[in-house]
Amino acid sequence: MTQMYELPRMGNPVVSGNLPIQTPEDIVLVRTAVRQAALQLKFGLVDQTKLVTAASEIARNTLIYGKGGEVFIEPVSEAKSGLRLTFIDKGPGIPDIDRALSDGFTTGGGMGLGLGGTRRLMDDFKIVSKPSEGTTVSITKWSR
Repeated sequence: MTQMYELPRMGNPVVSGNLPIQTPEDIVLVRTAVRQAALQLKFGLVDQTKLVTAASEIARNTLIYGKGGEVFIEPVSEAKSGLRLTFIDKGPGIPDIDRALSDGFTTGGGMGLGLGGTRRLMDDFKIVSKPSEGTTVSITKWSR
């Protein structure tokens, strides 16, 4: 499922594709790609910031807790247009999703605001996790 992702340049069509999340540097590339896609889709500054913040949080979780994975970035057009980010890992999974979504819960050294905070920043938030199989988080922000 992994393919090369060419970062879009201003004025070119938004490129969708997968980016690996295997190193801290990959998180920076994810943030950059999401920012550029949001700019090209004409998201306002506040929504760009929400998208980049959410992408950074989930990419970090994918790397640290999921032992790496990938993100698929795609513009979507349904009743309105938006940007969907789908993060996939093959880590240990999340045994209690409701608990993981509550503020303050962490299995690491963080503040425990990543999943719950991301859910509040996005318009759509879906998470599927199976123990020993991994986790998929799909987040969407619709343009205003």
